[in-house]
Amino acid sequence: MAGLSTTARLVGPTELRAIWHAFRGDPGRFAPPPSPDPSLVELVETPFESVGDAEQRLGRLESRLRQRDDRRAVFLTIYVRMTGRVREGIEEGRFADPEWMRRYLVTFADYYRRAFLAFERGDVTAVPDPWRVAFGAAVNDETLIMQDAFLGVNAHINYDLALSLEAVGIDPDRHRKYDDHRAIDAILAGVVDAQQRALAGLYAPGVDDVDELFGRLDESLTLRSMTEGREQAWRVAAVRTDVTTPPVPSLTQWVLRATATGAALFILSPQLEPAVEAQLRRVEREGVSLEDVLGRVEAELETGESSPSF
Repeated sequence: MAGLSTTARLVGPTELRAIWHAFRGDPGRFAPPPSPDPSLVELVETPFESVGDAEQRLGRLESRLRQRDDRRAVFLTIYVRMTGRVREGIEEGRFADPEWMRRYLVTFADYYRRAFLAFERGDVTAVPDPWRVAFGAAVNDETLIMQDAFLGVNAHINYDLALSLEAVGIDPDRHRKYDDHRAIDAILAGVVDAQQRALAGLYAPGVDDVDELFGRLDESLTLRSMTEGREQAWRVAAVRTDVTTPPVPSLTQWVLRATATGAALFILSPQLEPAVEAQLRRVEREGVSLEDVLGRVEAELETGESSPSF
């Protein structure tokens, strides 16, 4: 029963809270577009062949979504640039195992690609619940921009990442691969900081104390930090690698799905005062286009660009 006891250690207070939210919510209410857009489907129809291919096609997908004022572009604006930063790190020799990192990036991107493709085609049974919430809330215009960003990050890190790590393999030289996995945290932190600076600038004209607001938003929109989520992903991948006897694989899959889905539903119901939430929605909806907002994020990423410390 060592496998069951190891799996049980993956579920702490944060995970239990997320699972509680999953049981209370209904991911099935989030519907895909009424018909697929062929110009979007063509970009994600086939697996990515390389890091460059993933970065290029996801960048084109982001551009097309932005042209359509589709809020699924919010997460992609962050993700495409994060992928580019990691690629640059590989090219500069900053990782101990560059070939593993390339496979890591491509495999990770393919999990997003498959989820997006299934949702766009309306094949909801093939869309993991955390992505169904993220995509469905975005296309139905239910969210604040910060929620769009956090919903995408939640689904990709708290669900996709552990499965990607298992698929690409964390052995041999597990400790060296773990160090490379951890090195991405600095890149991710820089990209997310740029996003928050851009949104702070967006909200500032309509909010009295934007610093206090962002503190409340961070508390309201996240059950765990992204670094903690990446650590949990490694732990789950290690359990799934080391313990392959039933029912551990199915239990760990359930833990991933339930915790990431619960976290997504939590993000959609932030504990903000109704007046504050209404104020934020008014700032976003009046006179500021999605393209304007994402342009601010890009500008912050460019002006704040520096070599991350590994």
